Amino acid sequence: MTGPPPTDPLEIGQKLVAVLEGGRRTSTYKLAVVLALLDLSVETVSSQPDDAVAISLDVLAERVLAIYWRQIRPVEGRRIRQSSDGRSSILSLVESLRDVTGVRDRVGSPEGTQATNPLEYREAVDAVRVTLVRYPLQLLQRIGTAKHECFLYDDSWMNTTSSRKVRERGNTVDLFPGVGHTLARLAPILRPAFQLAWIADIRRMNMWLNDDGPDLAAHLFGSDRVSMTRVRAILREGFGSRCFYCDARLTETPHVDHVLPWSRTSIDGLANLVLACQRCNSDKSDLLPAPSHVKRALERGEKTLQELSQSINWSSQYQRVEASARGIYATSPAGTPLWRARKEIDLGSRIDFAW
Repeated sequence: MTGPPPTDPLEIGQKLVAVLEGGRRTSTYKLAVVLALLDLSVETVSSQPDDAVAISLDVLAERVLAIYWRQIRPVEGRRIRQSSDGRSSILSLVESLRDVTGVRDRVGSPEGTQATNPLEYREAVDAVRVTLVRYPLQLLQRIGTAKHECFLYDDSWMNTTSSRKVRERGNTVDLFPGVGHTLARLAPILRPAFQLAWIADIRRMNMWLNDDGPDLAAHLFGSDRVSMTRVRAILREGFGSRCFYCDARLTETPHVDHVLPWSRTSIDGLANLVLACQRCNSDKSDLLPAPSHVKRALERGEKTLQELSQSINWSSQYQRVEASARGIYATSPAGTPLWRARKEIDLGSRIDFAW
């Protein structure tokens, strides 16, 4: 059922929370779709808050695939279940793709797989897209079996496996006017709520995981689950052994810092990574940096970062860093703390991140 979308950000947030709390989920697919939509809403923020936004279903499928890519790794030698009713097509696709490309229990990266096995990667993305339209996108706005109001996008054409119908709809999910901007504004609040729900679902579906067991938050969503050894070496080779923030000479094992915080964007691409001293890295923590830091990170050059990334089979994600920065700063409220340097935090105003 399609109805007029709400225009109040609080109302949209409340409806998403209602979906979150409106019953037991049989898989984590809805949560993955919401997290991917939040990231893409940030990256596609329009200069006009009331604009409608078209999200490519291919890009959405790639983001969902990337979310599960690392989660498919075992915990304490065991695979974790992410479905309680046998519905695991996306996870099976991701696992098969990882096996084909030889990463298996290692991390690797979807972007590296796309470069080395383009046909298999494309087939996996296409299959994920079909599953998204058939199930989570078509059910995301529903609570139980009651009639529902579409408040994010029109889902009346979904619940199909027809590629023709998807093409006729432009291969996009079209967010209602104002919804994309609202989701971008709500992302810092909604993302941790949906991640906590995901962790709770995993524990429910895997009773062998107890509260004193492994750190599920780190395994599912933490940047520390990715080995930065290769990145540390290539950053030092490409840009020297000094702290990106304070220019201090670095030790033998410098920290690799996400310029745009992992908690905001989950971008592991080289364009978002710099070497930092322990003091700057700890002081900055998850704070949003002053825009000048992001600009300097991008000023290292798209071509240079791409070449360095390819040399270690990593991803650069240059354009994604640029787009995320623009969206994050444009939708951050006045008074947002901005980290400038150790012990220097400004209270920001609305910022147009131009690059």
